Amino acid sequence: MSRIPTQPGRIPVVGVMGSGSEPHRELALPLGAWLARRGVHLLTGGGDGVMASVSEGFARVGERRGLILGVLPSDGQSARPAPGYPNPWVEIAILTHLPQRGEAGAGVLSRNHINVLTADIVIVLPGGPGTASEARLSVRYGRPVVAYAPDPGRLGEVGDGIPYRRDLRGVAEFVDRALARLPPSAGRGSEPENR
Repeated sequence: MSRIPTQPGRIPVVGVMGSGSEPHRELALPLGAWLARRGVHLLTGGGDGVMASVSEGFARVGERRGLILGVLPSDGQSARPAPGYPNPWVEIAILTHLPQRGEAGAGVLSRNHINVLTADIVIVLPGGPGTASEARLSVRYGRPVVAYAPDPGRLGEVGDGIPYRRDLRGVAEFVDRALARLPPSAGRGSEPENR
């Protein structure tokens, strides 16, 4: 569980997707803290539930390289975020004009496409239809994706067709392997040239 070397280049972005209402703090807080210590940026949908819990865990780590990004849905009426967005832990709020969520999470007017396409790696915690759409979009767009819950039954349709890990250690191993496979321009930093 080492940090990414502080070499020039872009810091990897790890997206954590999960319930917008259930916080799943027992999973999300330690995951957020581990990601902060790992030296990555955290990306969520910027709302409550898992999004707020994982962001809180990340924010509570004192010294860290990464920031907390929140890709926010619009209220559907104006250029304002939907009610309840962003959660208080979001450091960079990315407002979109996209109002669709939940059952419409894979629709063309959903920010879930941006969430998945911006992330180098996606971790999916228990959630509802919106989270399931992010899991499916991760597979569709070829993002390394892993589901995380102590019991696969808690994932429901969210875990369909993606690797599953029961504990943080398994998630950490998955993330570390996925980070090692990223090309330098996609997040690990540039390798120094030997001269």
